[in-house]
Amino acid sequence: MRKVVVTNIVTPDGYFEGPGKDFMAMPEEDAFDEYNAERLRAADTLVLGRLTYEGARAYWPGVAGDPGARPVLREMSRLINAMDKTVVSDSLPPERTAPWRGTRIVNRGAAHEAVAGLKRSPGRDILIFGSHVLWNDLLTHGLVDELHLMVGPRILGGGTPAFELPAPLSLQLLEARQLPSSQLVLIRYGV
Repeated sequence: MRKVVVTNIVTPDGYFEGPGKDFMAMPEEDAFDEYNAERLRAADTLVLGRLTYEGARAYWPGVAGDPGARPVLREMSRLINAMDKTVVSDSLPPERTAPWRGTRIVNRGAAHEAVAGLKRSPGRDILIFGSHVLWNDLLTHGLVDELHLMVGPRILGGGTPAFELPAPLSLQLLEARQLPSSQLVLIRYGV
């Protein structure tokens, strides 16, 4: 069975994004992109919420051909562009998926069954980047297999909490290590 892997950056004080939904407040470093590229190489499907999908669709398609972009970003763009994408949304119309092909839109009411179906189908890992509301819901309903959290050296003091679950959830530590040439610490948990 395929694994659903959530990969995100968080702050030591537990935030997923800064005040006002400012993702740029997060303590990103080059190691963040390197690790995300590693995860993309192990996957063949992305599951995203509408807001994350729209932001990614606006950014990633053109990066592959941008000679000014870092090589790891060009590689990530090629990988993302080639992957199947499932977007969980009740409001995204199909015509707003261009220029990406291989995008399926699933309404929120069908999301659990759609993700369970992806897990049962053949293939490699299923990744979730961003998409805070979506992965918290999937985590609550037992559809996430691993959390890969990169903890960075910035205290925000406010923002969107990484976890907004209705009940406690036990995790199993799989790995903890500092990412190379970085102040980011990767913490991998099994659910």
